[in-house]
Amino acid sequence: MAFSSRNEYSETVQQCCKAASREGEGDTAALYCCAMALSPDEELAERLRQAVGRFVRTTRASADTLPPTRSEALGVLLHQGPLTIAQLAAQRGIKHQSMSRTVGELEALGLVERRASPSDGRAFVITLTEAGAAALEADRLARRRVMADAIATRLSSAEREMLNAVPMLLDRLSAAAEQ
Repeated sequence: MAFSSRNEYSETVQQCCKAASREGEGDTAALYCCAMALSPDEELAERLRQAVGRFVRTTRASADTLPPTRSEALGVLLHQGPLTIAQLAAQRGIKHQSMSRTVGELEALGLVERRASPSDGRAFVITLTEAGAAALEADRLARRRVMADAIATRLSSAEREMLNAVPMLLDRLSAAAEQ
């Protein structure tokens, strides 16, 4: 349901909630009704969330050569530097055992290597190899090319101009969410 103004949204929610309570359906129905009505900003946020998610999924599906679990682990190592398996698992929000398996796969491919921890001689840290960094960059390059091709072939010059503002707007929204 789309609303042209905040006023229209408020009026619709009030009418919906009154109707639900008049029909004797109780508070649960009224609360459900109110929860289902989205403000214009909430509706835009939901449409944006869905579109960005679909765009990321389709771009990765058509361009990535690394499975997501591997590329995500490599990405963390690229940005964070050498980490223990426990630290890497915590960064990714997964179990140690799952990360240990992923690291083993990456190590077998030569994309990471284990080194003695400089701060604890008993521990090992996982480091990104040059081949690992190159694999990440190859996937990123492939994604950029897929996106650039879609932009060039699917969008008019006016649409490309509008799209040019999107990264800045998303950065501003991200900064606001981080505060």
